[in-house]
Amino acid sequence: MQGVEQAVRHWLESVVVGLNLCPFAAATVREQRLRIVVSRAEEPVALLDDVQDEINRLDDRPATELDTTLIAIPRMLSRFDAYLDVLDEVERLLKRQGRIGVYQVASFHPAYRFDGLPPDDPSHLTNRAPVPLIHLLREASVAAAVA
Repeated sequence: MQGVEQAVRHWLESVVVGLNLCPFAAATVREQRLRIVVSRAEEPVALLDDVQDEINRLDDRPATELDTTLIAIPRMLSRFDAYLDVLDEVERLLKRQGRIGVYQVASFHPAYRFDGLPPDDPSHLTNRAPVPLIHLLREASVAAAVA
């Protein structure tokens, strides 16, 4: 699992921060306010438990200590359509708990495709990652970063 974390960290530093795909990411990484957790889940229910654990962790710590979490999912969701189904479940979880507007979810997957674009469109590359990822972000931090 350590190899997965290293691959995600390398992608984050060289692609996301290195190519400035997300200006918000650079400071968060530099100030060590981003957590990378590698899920051992092999089924959606276990993954949703991991997501809940990370939501709780974000709830328990101020943004100055922990601002965002990347959950790497190496053992499941290799098919992009299955990944999208789980993302829908994560959104429903946030909605049930009244956390829409507190947290938002960003998505990254090795086979990421934006709906309605041709398969070879370069836009897909911005959301491609070495393994499926669920990114939990604090809405207030995102709003402050883009203000």
